[in-house]
Amino acid sequence: MATAYEPYGPGTEPRRGSLLPAALRAPFEARVWREFLYLVLSFPLSLLTFCYAITMLALGVGLLVTFLGIPVLGVALAGCRGIGAMERARARSLLRLEVADPEPVRSTTRRSPKPGPFAWVGALLRSGTSWRHALYAVIHLPWAIFAFVVSMVLWVNAWGLLTYPLWQWVLPTYTDNQPGIQLFEVDGRGFFLDSPLEIAATSVVGALLLVATPFLIRGLTAVDRLMVSGLLGPSRLAERVWELESDRGTVVDTAAADLRRIERDLHDGAQARLVALAMDLGLAKEKLQEDPEAGARMVEEAHGEVKLALQELRDLARGIHPAILTDRGLGPSLSALAARCTVPVRVSVDLPERPAAAIEGIAYFTVSELLQNISKHSGARTATVEVWRSDDRLMLQVCDDGRGGADARAGSGLAGLAERLDAVDGLLVVHSPAGGPTSVTAELPWRG
Repeated sequence: MATAYEPYGPGTEPRRGSLLPAALRAPFEARVWREFLYLVLSFPLSLLTFCYAITMLALGVGLLVTFLGIPVLGVALAGCRGIGAMERARARSLLRLEVADPEPVRSTTRRSPKPGPFAWVGALLRSGTSWRHALYAVIHLPWAIFAFVVSMVLWVNAWGLLTYPLWQWVLPTYTDNQPGIQLFEVDGRGFFLDSPLEIAATSVVGALLLVATPFLIRGLTAVDRLMVSGLLGPSRLAERVWELESDRGTVVDTAAADLRRIERDLHDGAQARLVALAMDLGLAKEKLQEDPEAGARMVEEAHGEVKLALQELRDLARGIHPAILTDRGLGPSLSALAARCTVPVRVSVDLPERPAAAIEGIAYFTVSELLQNISKHSGARTATVEVWRSDDRLMLQVCDDGRGGADARAGSGLAGLAERLDAVDGLLVVHSPAGGPTSVTAELPWRG
């Protein structure tokens, strides 16, 4: 586990074997100095952004009685969004805080499909993100002043008291009648820290303050992290909208791919076979009059073609939605699916009731694709399929003892399968070390 003041962020590894405890290392680590620099810079920057936001917003509100008020407010909000981009970049570099950019301003809508300056201003005024940026520019100044004063006073005094033995000689040398730091004065007589014991005690107090100050700085920057992520990042609603838009795109692409597959299978398989069958039957009809035996053989061959065409149509219908799944549910349908796999598969389905039909279909085709991967690529000798319910989630796990090495991030069929599950708030987890075994776990909502 990383210690309290080790650098953090993606790819950061905790340091091991350090001779100093984390509290003693903290004042000398880069993280504390970055956070202290962040608090120091916050004061002048927040002062400038506060003046800009207050001035522009007040000017825009004051000019609302004229035509210029709305454009001025639009410019003010656009500037506040620029301030937000600067603050996110500063938090990213100094606090190592990753905050996603908020949703962009959409100047076109269904009602106003044509972009333009008026549409852009209207979109800014309607955007809650823009007003959150303006709110940040206004309320950050009081906090920045408080954090600047507290951190600066404690940090400077901590180092000053710690190094007091090094610079105490300056006071009696360059001042009159002041042998050291004066604590208080009674009846015209001051109490100074000038004896060796007092100087050492002052240095100890500075050391204690220096150890405690990094934790206080961390607490102060924690408030800044909350403000930046809460006011300058994307809203939860916007994130959900983006997620739904992405999921919708995945569903549309998947449906289009399935339609193209069905069309291709019909055109290249059953349709071509039926066309050939019609031609053969036409030739057989002519042959029946001239050579009945040859015509009978051609009819027999056409009968075989009919059987093959029917089988292809059944396979195609099973690929769209198997009848056994509709009639009997996941248990029997997965058992039938496992029976067609080239690897022996043990199926275990423990469901108190049937899930939603759409989820049931997704689970079926997920297992189907995973079993196809096992047949084609795994080199496995056995496989298992387990399906169960956990609270309001449908869980399924497909395992095999093959060679392993499957990776859902490598752009394979597993990546497409993960995207399909994500489109319905599902999850796909692949554990497949080199040499095997492979375990693929899928999680789906119970009711969709």
